[in-house]
Amino acid sequence: MPTLIDEARLFVKAGNGGNGSTSFRREKFVPRGGPDGGDGGRGGSIFLRAVPSVGTLMDLQHRSHIRAENGGNGAHRKKHGRKGDDIIIDVPLGTVITDEADSSLVADLRFPLEEVMVARGGRGGLGNTHFKSPTNRAPRIAQKGEPGEERWITLELKTLADVGIVGEPNAGKSSLLAAVSAATPKIGAYPFTTLSPNLGVAEVHEEPIVLADIPGLIEGAHEGAGLGLVFLRHVERARVLLHVVDGSTDPVESFDRVRSEMGQYKTELLDKPVLVAVNKLDLPAAAEAWDQVRDEFLQRGLPVVGVSAETGDGIDEMTGRLLEMVAAVPDERPMAADTMKVYRFAPEEERWTVVKEADGARIVGKRIERLAAMTDMENPEAVEHFERQLGRMGIIQALERAGVGAGDTIRIGNEEMEWT
Repeated sequence: MPTLIDEARLFVKAGNGGNGSTSFRREKFVPRGGPDGGDGGRGGSIFLRAVPSVGTLMDLQHRSHIRAENGGNGAHRKKHGRKGDDIIIDVPLGTVITDEADSSLVADLRFPLEEVMVARGGRGGLGNTHFKSPTNRAPRIAQKGEPGEERWITLELKTLADVGIVGEPNAGKSSLLAAVSAATPKIGAYPFTTLSPNLGVAEVHEEPIVLADIPGLIEGAHEGAGLGLVFLRHVERARVLLHVVDGSTDPVESFDRVRSEMGQYKTELLDKPVLVAVNKLDLPAAAEAWDQVRDEFLQRGLPVVGVSAETGDGIDEMTGRLLEMVAAVPDERPMAADTMKVYRFAPEEERWTVVKEADGARIVGKRIERLAAMTDMENPEAVEHFERQLGRMGIIQALERAGVGAGDTIRIGNEEMEWT
């Protein structure tokens, strides 16, 4: 059975920053020129952008690893390295991005051209011009580029619509959508004709209503039966539900089955306003049972209309009532400015801790790990400069208090140093 491509899992790796340059001015009449090494360029970042013209996450199924360009290295004469090119990936409106590491929400892209940075490019390393001082006029230190951010993220598409059309397979949902809008869903007389949500826009008294035909739900859908979990998530954002039942085959029982599956998936779905549409009244069996079926739904306090997608009977009444119901439900979607998200270095990222280990200690903290990654540990002068930074940050004293002794191993990120 085909599956709907509304989920994707991506590994995103931003570009590393370029290395700073260790260079000295060399000119004919300047025998002792000072340092002139340029800085490295920042690595490229990775963004996701919501675009109305993109309907699924299918393209990302074949592109699970995405890497941005590294920044260029600095050069002599203070030449700055080239910035790595950013990557912008277009995704559908309604895409929810989650960080797999802690299951935190990264962004919810609901508006056209809304963007989110999912991996920040590494900073370029500083050239040796930045390390000149009154006591060191010819520094041979330059920073390495900072590694770009990397993470696994999950993308999940949740359809945005005013009205979500729900019901069992072959209730006539797609036919109703085609009858009220310009949508052209594939329609056939067999289960699971619809394998992805179809969107249509109905004009009611010059007011547009966006409707989403959600593929048919069957018993066990909340556990994934018949692609149930894939489909149910598309109901979550609809402001109003249009529950379509086949008037010729026990519509009340059909209604209860679908409601049960929705409630077991998320009880909040049962709180959404619902209009019951008893379809196929052009069939003799449905027409004969209509009065009794209508009374049963009304006794439950549920608004109900009788329709025929085949002949168009009752369609105007149905769309008029949907317009009234949508207008009565406030649109709680946030403004675009409230959902624009960019990763930033949070204040806690400047903190560090010393964790004692069997053969030494590990220093944990994003700032100090970044400094270690940007230090050339093969350069004694650079290592000495790094150790001075540890002292200024109070880390040397913390290591001594933790009982670190000569010969112990100090780990910072991916770097290891021997304590002397």
